[in-house]
Amino acid sequence: MNAQSASSKDGVSLGAAVDRAARAVPPVWPLASSVAVNPFLGQAGESLAMVAARLGRVAGAAVTMPRDWYQARIADGGITDADLADALASAPVSTRPANLFALKLAARRASADATGALPTIANLAAAVSGIDWPGLIAERFGAWAAGYFDEGQALWAAPRDGGAYGVWRAMATHDITPEIAGLPGFAAYVAKAPEAAADAIARVVETIGLPAAATETYFHQMLMTLGGWAQYARYQLWQAELGGGTDTTIEAFLAIRLIWEAALFERYADQIELRWQSAMVLHAAPVTPTADQAIDSILQEAAERAAQRLLAETLAAPGIAPSADRAALQAAFCIDVRSEVFRRALESVNPAIQTLGFAGFFGITASHRRFASDVAEHRLPVLLNPGLTSRSGGPEEAAADLAARFKARAERAWGRFRLAAISSFAFVEAMGPVYAGKLVSDALGLRAKLAPNDPMPRLDPSLDLAARTKAAAAVLRAMSLTSNFAPLVLLAGHGANVVNNPHASGLHCGACGGYSGEVNARLLAALLNDADVRQGLMPEGIEIPADTRFIAALHDTTTDAVTLYAQDGGAAPHPDLTAVRTWLAAAGKIARGERALHLPRATTGAELVKRSRDWAEVRPEWALAGCKAFIAAPRRRTAGKSLEGRAFLHDYDWRGDAGFGVLELILTAPVVVASWISLQYYGSTVAPAVFGGGNKLLHNVVGGIGVVEGNGGPLRAGLPWQSVHDGERYVHEPLRLSVCIEAPREAMSEILARHPGVRALFDNRWLHLFALDDAGRMAWRYAGDLDWTPVLQDAPSAAVADMAA
Repeated sequence: MNAQSASSKDGVSLGAAVDRAARAVPPVWPLASSVAVNPFLGQAGESLAMVAARLGRVAGAAVTMPRDWYQARIADGGITDADLADALASAPVSTRPANLFALKLAARRASADATGALPTIANLAAAVSGIDWPGLIAERFGAWAAGYFDEGQALWAAPRDGGAYGVWRAMATHDITPEIAGLPGFAAYVAKAPEAAADAIARVVETIGLPAAATETYFHQMLMTLGGWAQYARYQLWQAELGGGTDTTIEAFLAIRLIWEAALFERYADQIELRWQSAMVLHAAPVTPTADQAIDSILQEAAERAAQRLLAETLAAPGIAPSADRAALQAAFCIDVRSEVFRRALESVNPAIQTLGFAGFFGITASHRRFASDVAEHRLPVLLNPGLTSRSGGPEEAAADLAARFKARAERAWGRFRLAAISSFAFVEAMGPVYAGKLVSDALGLRAKLAPNDPMPRLDPSLDLAARTKAAAAVLRAMSLTSNFAPLVLLAGHGANVVNNPHASGLHCGACGGYSGEVNARLLAALLNDADVRQGLMPEGIEIPADTRFIAALHDTTTDAVTLYAQDGGAAPHPDLTAVRTWLAAAGKIARGERALHLPRATTGAELVKRSRDWAEVRPEWALAGCKAFIAAPRRRTAGKSLEGRAFLHDYDWRGDAGFGVLELILTAPVVVASWISLQYYGSTVAPAVFGGGNKLLHNVVGGIGVVEGNGGPLRAGLPWQSVHDGERYVHEPLRLSVCIEAPREAMSEILARHPGVRALFDNRWLHLFALDDAGRMAWRYAGDLDWTPVLQDAPSAAVADMAA
């Protein structure tokens, strides 16, 4: 089949197939600003069973746990017959088992599905030659990509002019490694390849005889074999499109990988052609779940319904009635699940304390330049573009900032000298003993890492009063904080204090783009303390008392210590600060004690501080492991109820949300970000080989952007194994997030109808949606297609009951 026929058959262009394959790959952010990403982002429009079929074909990836994981929960009563029956009743009739007995019987046996992906040409060539061609491709591609993407780690920068495909061709024509391994003439083969990536893809399609119907999943498979490198290329496209542009790196990667396939096909065609023809037939077949994949998706649904049943019991239990008196302290924390533990502890210290939950960037979409830094950091959700600019310090710190930047550049140059090919040997000989003290103190965890303490951040002075007032009003309404202000209102961002951890940014605030949240908190506090802004808020119906002061803070989620930025703006000490510090310290002690119960080798809360300084500690904290619910409701619905650090808590009162603009914002931003977090933990647990970050003990940072296991190969994206497993058992229970919102169902349905991308997450059950009633109970379940079913009256249907009998 020639390239033209392959690109036009069935009205499907080759370019469209390339685009679909590229968008089937999730992006991965660099280490400095890594955020959780939904690994199933490109499959949100399909059901779990369908994605099992698709990813099984292209990557051999599972999307659910092994059967014995579900069977163990059925056996111990964690998953009840009612949970199974409900899940069975919600499954498509055409794919579900005949009855409950058949489902339980299936849960007892292993799935009959094959575990491997369809073979690539490289796999087939390896089978007949005994040469590990997939491994060689991964090694050579990774070695090149590490240099191409390098962000300053390498001593000599690799060329980038000409784009990824052109740069790779220039390198590959001089790389004789493939020829030494057994692929003679590969350099010449690359030299003769078309100069444009799109033309190279078309030529390979013709060379290997790929039918149009097979292109989508085969191209997807090619990108999946590149691991995190393809995901980083997808990130390049994501960032370009966010700014209104485009990027062709991922197309270039596909062309590169296909050239390897074509070269191996021509080398081994006489030995592999029949098996390759069989693989193409399977690629061309429609993606359809098997009976076992359908059963696995039902078992996963049952596990989630079991968790929802327990959550419903917690929410229905009596809570703490809110006090009518003015709060002594209001403390707004990020909706991050780690905040739930600290908020509950803080409220227990003093009943006069009220806590709130809001996305940790506090509505400030800032592109921020830190003190002594040459780069801008986007401290906002990665779904958004910066709307503001800010910097640490004002004119009075300008000279110190410049001097510090020069010093930092000198230190970077000194560091490169220490690592250079020749000077490094002399440096170690002469200066090695000087570092003995540092090595000892680091090994013993004697040196504490201080909280960020840049000069006070300031918004761009060009932002006029009207814009600042509008921003302040929008944030306060989104926080449901428009009246009854306390004398002190704490705005607490969060970050993690750890050492020797390439994935440290993944412990920071996802809503802040993988950075700690103190900058946004300090910016908002300054905005809300501005007398002119407060005056401008009055016509908006928001009157902040003269004695109310906003103070920024940083909650260290590893140690549960809270740093206050009470001196920002030269403010005089507030008379209540001593009491606030006492309350925060007491809450930190309680929270550390609770978290220590779940960390390996930690028996007391005091040990958590030492773990943060231990450069050999692979589990300084559990981050968001265990997350299972998102709740948007007034705090009185959850106050006094332990959600075990597993719920995102967003304060929201729909009665004050005229037009439901805040509800729309919650469903389309915080809920989506939370789904990315939940599904990254899910994917890293159910398919660690494909969507996990591998073993921390084997990690090496490459290019300053990611990690590899060992000394090369695929970039590892996702969460390290130590983030979801304690060495003996899973600490993350892979459950798709249950979103509980106290708001009218009609309003939520109207919003979902306007946002098909968000609706797809719920329609295909990547998220579960519940409406809470006026008592805070899970009263209605979203059933898909903008339809709702009652939960309080939920019971297995008569038909299912008959089947169970």
